[in-house]
Amino acid sequence: MTTQPDRTSTGTGRGTGPRPAPAPMAGGPRRPLARRLWRGRPEDPRWARPAFLALLLVTGLLYLYNLSASGFANSFYSAAVQAGSESWKAFLFGSLDAANAITVDKPPASLWPMGLSVRLFGLNSWTILVPEVLMGVGTVAVVYASVNRRSGPAAALVSGTVLALTPVAALMFRYNNPDAMLALLLSLACYLVVRSLEDGRTKWLVWAGAVIGLAFLAKGLQAFLILPVLALVYGVRAPVTVGKRLTGLAWAALALVVSGGWWVALVELWPASSRPYIGGSQSNSFLELTFGYNGLGRLNGEETGSVGGGGGAGGGRWGETGWGRMFDSSVGGQISWLLPAALILLVAGLVITRRAGRTDPTRGSFMLWGGSLLLTAAVFSHMAGIFHEYYTVALAPYIAALIGMGSAVLWERRRSASVSLTLAATTAITAGWGYVLLGRTPEYLPWLKWAVLAGGLAGALGLLLAGFAGRTGRRLTLAVAGLSLAAALAGPTAYTLSTVQEGHTGSLAVAGPAGAGGRGGDAGPGADGRDRPDQRDGAPPGDGPAGPDQRDGGDGGTPGRGAGDGLPGGGAAGRDDRDGPAGPDQRDGGGNGTPGRGGGAGGLLNGATVSPEAGELLEADADSYTWAAAAVGSQTAAGYQLATGEPVMAVGGFNGTDPSPTLAQFQRYVAEGRIHYFIAGGAGGRADGGGGAGRASGTSSQITSWVEENFEEVTVGSATFYDLTGEAGG
Repeated sequence: MTTQPDRTSTGTGRGTGPRPAPAPMAGGPRRPLARRLWRGRPEDPRWARPAFLALLLVTGLLYLYNLSASGFANSFYSAAVQAGSESWKAFLFGSLDAANAITVDKPPASLWPMGLSVRLFGLNSWTILVPEVLMGVGTVAVVYASVNRRSGPAAALVSGTVLALTPVAALMFRYNNPDAMLALLLSLACYLVVRSLEDGRTKWLVWAGAVIGLAFLAKGLQAFLILPVLALVYGVRAPVTVGKRLTGLAWAALALVVSGGWWVALVELWPASSRPYIGGSQSNSFLELTFGYNGLGRLNGEETGSVGGGGGAGGGRWGETGWGRMFDSSVGGQISWLLPAALILLVAGLVITRRAGRTDPTRGSFMLWGGSLLLTAAVFSHMAGIFHEYYTVALAPYIAALIGMGSAVLWERRRSASVSLTLAATTAITAGWGYVLLGRTPEYLPWLKWAVLAGGLAGALGLLLAGFAGRTGRRLTLAVAGLSLAAALAGPTAYTLSTVQEGHTGSLAVAGPAGAGGRGGDAGPGADGRDRPDQRDGAPPGDGPAGPDQRDGGDGGTPGRGAGDGLPGGGAAGRDDRDGPAGPDQRDGGGNGTPGRGGGAGGLLNGATVSPEAGELLEADADSYTWAAAAVGSQTAAGYQLATGEPVMAVGGFNGTDPSPTLAQFQRYVAEGRIHYFIAGGAGGRADGGGGAGRASGTSSQITSWVEENFEEVTVGSATFYDLTGEAGG
């Protein structure tokens, strides 16, 4: 009896099916770089590389379309980018202002590409958002490359297309939140581990560890969600000895610690008196921020410093928790169009490769992408703390990879009755789910849901017939496959096109047409304010449209399920309250920290509107002060800073609840003549304490009360300021 060696592939390597691990390159001169980029891998057909480059080009053009309609997008991060473009210290720490009062409540890596772009080309919507578009194109390229190695270029094209047309991906790869960089880096880490499963070389795993460390510097502990999957799949399936696997994992862990830990060590060792306060923390500690507010607090709902509590096991302010969360009315239209298909194809792929050897890279790839999807989705489904719909962009690469790989594995075996039945069932279920999702927006393209359902059922029937040899010809079979794919992608494509046609602003944006998701209110009269990147119109707040989409909950703020639900000041955070800031210059309204019809919530949820008169007031003699003004809450401060280009201190950080600065520190700054004005309102509140989040914070409340009691008001239009250079009244 002879011992069978481990197999390196479960397929033939033809067309779209699983392919063997590539053989080592023989000696001799390498092809020129330009030729390699155009021709691609030697084993790929001639059409593969031009098709791949066309996919990247179309993705880039799609994401660039109407990009400036979003203006500064999330003013919170745009203000930090602006500060980093003027101060290298602010760049390093991720400070909200160039005078380095306080940082954003995330690590700063996602701000660095945008900060460099603004340094090179100046501050505007494109210089901030184009780097995010490039990250989206890069993510499509990485997923393509990974799927192509195991399943061929046709499957890789399907995966890349699915990713590019996922609505939440089209949103976040045109937005300046950290999630774009996170999705790119986690996809790259998966690709590198796929490479390591082919030959077991440690270098790929070490690079994967370094990439995860950088992802940690983009969005903290969320980068570690897939670590158990990556480590387990490599540790079990890599084609090397146990000792080499353990050694490789150790080196990868070291690379992770170095690539992500250097900045943490720098922050913790840097004297607190000479660096900005760590926003989102209660003790000026990045470690506390990481493991508390941005860590365990997101899981159990106990985020110290948040203005809204979690929902526990049954849900609450952040939506219902449980296994159905990824499919509910809030999240479903963002990400779940092909999620049922991905789960079915994952199971099918694992069943088909069940007899493969331990080191089979195709089976390992299914485990890696599938495990990453399941673990991330499980955490998102059950986290009781702050959760926003756009987080689900992290799932998009995993879903896309499984769709391409699973379809390829089943397609090569389509003449089997069981396989054709699986393909048909997957198509029918996908079409049925698309019908349900489109039915949630009954006024949006009402005919489309019927077309999706009819096309999907017809495709399912054709795929079922294709399982019986001789019943269908090759051309007809390909036509049936094309119809099935078109039916599956019609819904997400429509939502994606709606997403790129509109601008999105604020801390919580949602993809798709109005009513497609999110916890926002309905549109009010005259709520269409798109394509107005420069709004120096002096209109009073609530009358100057700013951005077509303001589902603005704030990553650390309060979501709005409807008018006044859970929002300081009683405002709704709906996508169609389109009266807040949108463009690169936000001098469009009264500037009192309460833009739009969102009532008092504006200062918490999106940047304040700033009238030309208010901007001129702050700019006057601003060079004589460290901060042109101070305001409660980061979004209010960000709006004024972006409008004037001058540093504005965010008292209390994003929510107005951070103990920075203390009353004594603020009084010292005022005594030293370092702050010119105090802006009334902010963080969703008013200077009189009318329901603002900032008033709920002891430090912010103390500062606001002290200013109101000791300094005279200066009213400019509908905005109220306090001149801190005058004599104190008490």
